[in-house]
Amino acid sequence: MGEQSKVYINKVSKYLPNKAVSNEDMEKFLGEVNGVPSKAKRIVLRSNGIKKRYYAIDENGDFTHTNAELTNEAVKALFDDDFTQDDMELLSCGTSSPDQLVPSHAAMVHGHLANKNMELNSTSGVCCAGMGALKFGFLSVKSGNSNNAICTGSERSSVRMISDYYSSEIEKLKALEEKPIIAFKKDFLRWMLSDGAGAFLLENKPNKKGVSLRLDWMEGFSYAHELEACMYAGGEKQEDGSLKPWSNYKPKEWLTESIFSLKQDVKILDEHIVVKATESIRLAFERNDKTASDIDYFLPHISSYYFEDKLKKGIKDEGLAIPEKSWFTNLADVGNVGSASIYIMLEELMNSGKLKKGEKIVLFVPESGRFSYSISHLTVC
Repeated sequence: MGEQSKVYINKVSKYLPNKAVSNEDMEKFLGEVNGVPSKAKRIVLRSNGIKKRYYAIDENGDFTHTNAELTNEAVKALFDDDFTQDDMELLSCGTSSPDQLVPSHAAMVHGHLANKNMELNSTSGVCCAGMGALKFGFLSVKSGNSNNAICTGSERSSVRMISDYYSSEIEKLKALEEKPIIAFKKDFLRWMLSDGAGAFLLENKPNKKGVSLRLDWMEGFSYAHELEACMYAGGEKQEDGSLKPWSNYKPKEWLTESIFSLKQDVKILDEHIVVKATESIRLAFERNDKTASDIDYFLPHISSYYFEDKLKKGIKDEGLAIPEKSWFTNLADVGNVGSASIYIMLEELMNSGKLKKGEKIVLFVPESGRFSYSISHLTVC
């Protein structure tokens, strides 16, 4: 182990499967629950402002890619004559939607690469999983543990959103002569999420030609010690706010209760997500003596444009003078890709040709799982 190295993001890539899906065509791919168009869809889409998204599903309803395959495609896009797949030393992958419980997501991606022996890391969670993967790679290169690292964020959320996921619950409701609709906490997320993957190449030296992004620092915050779960899957929320895990349900209940569907407690989401977001940004800036006013590009991962003005107001109320002109997002065009969103945003910005040496970039990722936040600072080199 030598002295600490500087860390540079030298290449960025993304992979979005198939053709973009418009708002009008979403149910053609995801299906209608009980054969009835969703009543929540129009309301949710009006609030979130998303116009297009991508699904690893074809028009026949068949899956075209696994999560590991999506990630593999993004990773392969990083390779060229200057950096080949045999040059990589570490693969760090984050996702909230792995293809299976075990083996790990990184191991499955490595299996697709089929290149050579290397160190692996897999991070779980929700949107911060991608930033967790990035931090592991950052610390590995910074400490001298490796000369490079490939870090990824990816999601195949569509598998949790297809109508078949809810059919057993609908049949149960019919049998009980209840109105056969899915609760809003389950239905509204069907119109929020997208599939895709992004990848970064981190190295201990900047590019000889072109732009590099020096990764200056990363900070993370969790408020699980004081707040209950907000977004969850593989369990059901109890009246006291605790989660009853899937393993405590009988197998037949996994289907009749839609246990593995993705759910969100929208009441506590609206109450806490922005408050804790602005607190986290302030703490990160204080720890690193960061001046908010010199940010050239602020990349916030927002799940919906509904939260954009709320976050701007919260940042202003916190006394953080982040220039409004610095805000950069591509949510409307690619959708909410969870842990991959920040990768896909930075890929667009880095490959835009707009960046100038010395400019400052801040990445900000909130996660409503149990309210976690990740903030990173980059300098264009």
